[in-house]
Amino acid sequence: MNAPRFLSGLSCGALLLLGACGFHLQGHHALPVPLRVSYVQAADRQSDFVQDLRKELLTSGAHLTTDSKEATAVVRILTDNFQRRVLSVSVTDQPAEYEITYTVRFAVSFGDKEVLAVQEVSAVRDYTFDETILLAKENEEAILREALAHDLADVVMRRLANL
Repeated sequence: MNAPRFLSGLSCGALLLLGACGFHLQGHHALPVPLRVSYVQAADRQSDFVQDLRKELLTSGAHLTTDSKEATAVVRILTDNFQRRVLSVSVTDQPAEYEITYTVRFAVSFGDKEVLAVQEVSAVRDYTFDETILLAKENEEAILREALAHDLADVVMRRLANL
């Protein structure tokens, strides 16, 4: 048997099996038809979450409009909140560990019909803090905030894909 032909046939078979089981690349969600022309309504259009959600929608083939009247779907971001709280303190009464929480509340409507009632999703992470490397720890918090926003945008996209 010809080895290149066998390997080619084997890889084609593997691709067919992956396609048959519903496999798709991460980050690409098949959107329902009404979400193809979407409007994202948010108080802060520049937040990490809203920017990630807009990117995810565009990647999934949606056209984002700036006029809600043109949209077939409106994704309303009701809450886009980032909080930090002290988890532990050192013997010198300085923060030693923080917990950060990113919370998003959203709803989706197709025209006048609300298809996804208000839902809340949140993500939590904690990190250690050392005031001697303050700049590095502030950068770490910013990176974690961006990662949480990206994770939440992915959760919202999975829910939108299931409409």
